[in-house]
Amino acid sequence: MNISPAFLKQLWLTVGASLAFLIIGLVRGYTASALPSIQQYNPTIVQHSEQKSWTGAIASFGAFLGSMCSGPLMQRAGRKRALKLTAPLWIAAWIIVGFARIFPILLLGRILTGLCVGFVLAPVQVYVSECCDPEIRGRLGSLPTLSMSLGILISYIAGSWLYWRYLAFLSATFCVGMFVALLPLPESPVWLETQGLNNSASMKWLHLSKHAVAKVKDGIQEPVKSISGNLNPVPAEPEPKSLFTREVFFSSPVIKPLIIVFALLFFQQFSGIDAVIFFTVEIFQKSGSKLDPMMATITVGAVQLFSNGISTILVDRAGRRPLLLLSAATMSVSMVSMGASFYFEFDQNSWMGYLPIASLVVFMLGFSLGFGGLPFLLLGELFPKHYRSQLSGMASAVNLLSMFSVIKSYHALDLVLTSAGTFWLYAVFCGLALVFVAFFVPETKGKSLAEIEQHFRGNKHQETASLQNIQTKF
Repeated sequence: MNISPAFLKQLWLTVGASLAFLIIGLVRGYTASALPSIQQYNPTIVQHSEQKSWTGAIASFGAFLGSMCSGPLMQRAGRKRALKLTAPLWIAAWIIVGFARIFPILLLGRILTGLCVGFVLAPVQVYVSECCDPEIRGRLGSLPTLSMSLGILISYIAGSWLYWRYLAFLSATFCVGMFVALLPLPESPVWLETQGLNNSASMKWLHLSKHAVAKVKDGIQEPVKSISGNLNPVPAEPEPKSLFTREVFFSSPVIKPLIIVFALLFFQQFSGIDAVIFFTVEIFQKSGSKLDPMMATITVGAVQLFSNGISTILVDRAGRRPLLLLSAATMSVSMVSMGASFYFEFDQNSWMGYLPIASLVVFMLGFSLGFGGLPFLLLGELFPKHYRSQLSGMASAVNLLSMFSVIKSYHALDLVLTSAGTFWLYAVFCGLALVFVAFFVPETKGKSLAEIEQHFRGNKHQETASLQNIQTKF
């Protein structure tokens, strides 16, 4: 099997950047594993359900705050440097969690781990999208989400036998690994170009094709010059107008992808995914399932990792839209089934006693096939180059604020609507997601970032002849 140098280099970069998403998975999976350990060994730290709710939700609120800074951070410092600068703070945050002896200090550590999530969520996806050829961008762009699933599973498995403090220290070691892995990687050639800096070395390291770095100028896609040509610093592009002017913000290349990405990230969270991830053990305990709650939690995490792997393989073959449609339909049906298992309170000694675990396994399978990773992939694909940093940060903020709302409201909804009503409410949101994807989400499979931007401009010009003749290397 002949594997091209371009694929290997771009895979290397993607794996290094994806370590940040693995740590996001550790943050998301931590409470499901740590709360039972805290209640067993240090019950005075987290004493009641409201404190449990805040322990889970506060990280997502911190992530929301961090995401508000991520756009300016990656625009000024660069995609890679934004990730490197976050690693030391992440290490410190996990150490604070590990040494916490009172509830406020535990919350401080959790909000700092979340703050770092917000710092890296958008930069990772933008970094990967800008450093990969269109033919493999779907597969490589899905690896961060696969890494997040791996992080959640690691947290579940390690947390089933590790003391909660040691689980925090273990998580800190992954942050050290992320910092080291980023050291040899190049900066995004797209970011370098927008800063008027020489991107030739970065393009050579990545073996990027001309198709990957084509530019949109006056509505026509133009390829860049050969990277073997002039090595002098490229002239800076004309300073773009401010995003927050009426002319720019409500223009088609900005407002249309912004609405699409905002909606996808909103539906991703209001499917109920983080209520499931953060409180998996508690959900299984309440359901009365005959399976051990911790073992059921690990099973759900393993299914999520497996189905994310399937999505990574299929995304450049099946396309984004079919996977999103299948994902939304599967999630809706499984949430209806999960609600039914609580409403009818089936005999746990019968085969129906397996309905809660079966419902959540199917839910995780459906979620991970599409809505788990593809909204993040589209976040890196749909936004125009000049405003990608700011818009990605804004989209991440919407996603993380939605996450906070879902996690913090779960116990209140459970009290008011009952568990059955809560899961049925999530099923309604999944159904709305299905309708939205069917009517509004475009297909981006195999298209360069410039072609996608051109689509939202409404420009029908064909690519230049030199681009038409490019042969895929994969």
